[in-house]
Amino acid sequence: MQPHASSSSLGNRLAPGRVQLMATCLCDAFHDDVARATVQVLEHLGCTVEFPEAQTCCGQPAFNAGDWASARKVIRHTLSTFVGNTPVVLPSGSCAAMCHHGNLLALEKEPDRAEAESFATRVWELADFVVHGLGITSWPGRLSAKVALHRSCHLRGSRSAAAAEALLRSIPGVDVVAFGEEDQCCGFGGTFSVAFPNVSSRMGELKLDHVRAAEPDLLVSLDMSCLMHLGGLAERQGQGMRTRHLAQVLRDSLVGHKGTNAQ
Repeated sequence: MQPHASSSSLGNRLAPGRVQLMATCLCDAFHDDVARATVQVLEHLGCTVEFPEAQTCCGQPAFNAGDWASARKVIRHTLSTFVGNTPVVLPSGSCAAMCHHGNLLALEKEPDRAEAESFATRVWELADFVVHGLGITSWPGRLSAKVALHRSCHLRGSRSAAAAEALLRSIPGVDVVAFGEEDQCCGFGGTFSVAFPNVSSRMGELKLDHVRAAEPDLLVSLDMSCLMHLGGLAERQGQGMRTRHLAQVLRDSLVGHKGTNAQ
């Protein structure tokens, strides 16, 4: 997928208000605490979070597999589900990239492409929304941890990775460490890991080797898909790797901080 424009480059700074949460199918199926943490982070910032119950997948698996008819069906369902003018926040750079870029390609010659363009202007990856949407560049609380930040491929062309790093570095007690070949893909790639499992595993193992060399306490990402892949490989190697989504780190740092409802 090509680099995508951040929605922050398309609109003005926002005041805290109503937002819609697109939780992603991975959070729905496997990582509900990431969705919960995202809500807690947004509510801490004064946002009222709405959760459209009819939401499903963003359509990326079908899109990447070349099944554009199915992808269009899912995309149109999303467009009909997230109606209105409020920002749509996702705890995933990958799904946000699909909404920014993939939707427009899938509907390129379709009569409802303008609807997808309008939707793209309302979509924000979480770190992008916090830093560039709400103008929050410093995060309160405290968390004593040495953190390695994995920048997923779909963050390229956006400002989300830099936003996430700024937030992490601002948390008292957090040390963001560098590691080798930080920009390399983890090897997951959704359907890529299914079509080419051996290549996918080797890429992930190489990523883990670089991360381990930095000896972090936590491997943090904005995408649970990457963390599922890397965490699973680490578990299979019997070496373990503590992984956390950015939303969980932000939420956890607030524990004990005045004014938060984090648990």
